[in-house]
Amino acid sequence: MDYTEIPNHILNQFQKGMVIPALPLALNKERKLDETRQRALMRYYLDAGAGGVAVGVHSTQFEIRLPEHNLYSTVLDIAREEFDRFSKVNDRPIIRIAGIIGKTDQAKAEAQTAVDLGYHAALISVAAFKGASNQELLEHCQAVAEVIPLIGFYLQPAVGGRPLDVDFWKGFASIPNVIAIKMAPFNRYQTLDVVRGVVESGRADEIALYTGNDDNILVDLLSEFQIRVKEKTIRKRIVGGLLGHWAVWTKSAVELLDQVHKGEFDKDVKGTLTTAIEITDSNAAFFDAANAFHGCIPGIHEVLRRQGLLEGTWTLNEKEVLSVGQLEEIDRIYAAYPHLNDDAFVKENLERWLS
Repeated sequence: MDYTEIPNHILNQFQKGMVIPALPLALNKERKLDETRQRALMRYYLDAGAGGVAVGVHSTQFEIRLPEHNLYSTVLDIAREEFDRFSKVNDRPIIRIAGIIGKTDQAKAEAQTAVDLGYHAALISVAAFKGASNQELLEHCQAVAEVIPLIGFYLQPAVGGRPLDVDFWKGFASIPNVIAIKMAPFNRYQTLDVVRGVVESGRADEIALYTGNDDNILVDLLSEFQIRVKEKTIRKRIVGGLLGHWAVWTKSAVELLDQVHKGEFDKDVKGTLTTAIEITDSNAAFFDAANAFHGCIPGIHEVLRRQGLLEGTWTLNEKEVLSVGQLEEIDRIYAAYPHLNDDAFVKENLERWLS
């Protein structure tokens, strides 16, 4: 599948910038898929105004691919049905993104599954290639790009990623079927490497940059990079976010990005920085930054549990639980920043989403 096969109205809106939550996995107390709540999550994100959903990514738990669970295609198919249901009655552009991981054979197989289920693009992780050279990584990405349009993914090393230099990103951006890059190294130097690589590739106008830096969301969205290439200055913005953090309080995230696009934050620099800090503080609690992000997925689940969208915080990995003190940190965030949550929106619609 070539990126030109993505409907123009969807690709154009994606390049302008969207809120794209990373889909969590809904489980019951037996740690089995809770299909009703999995569908409710999709309905929540789409009704909240998200421009798409990323399915089968880190927040969906990489363990869905293990033979004992075998949930990858199942979850993608459930999400497909909800995408279809929404699009039948709404004309808003919605992009369908699948996460793909592993070495080349696995990644190509997952990419084909995504194409067969009607997904538009794949978020590709190269975390499986720990010691590989740039050339090996790029050959892998090129092979997968022959199956589906790609969104690059700079995953932070703390949760399984690997360093990727500016030369890699320049080469990656040069692959014709690449449409975007999600930057999530949680590191300003490495984020700049991605921007430089895209600009130096000559495809700055064709590749959308999305923040995955959950620790710096608002500042990323407000930043304009000016990169000097061959005596010419290229300006590049981060247009949207593909975020685990936006799997919670999604309605508020949609309002935030709309304010960014309208330039409303430009009027009050100090107030904007205060809001940015509040969002980062919230993420520190949800993602368990104090404990090297060990509780990041249960933290997301806890917020969704409080809202009634999930029944509990269970994950496929029984060892993946809330860290000591994390619950209290989430309590603190709820008390400190009530203006950031979308609890009222969820309460108003929850019964309908669960039906």
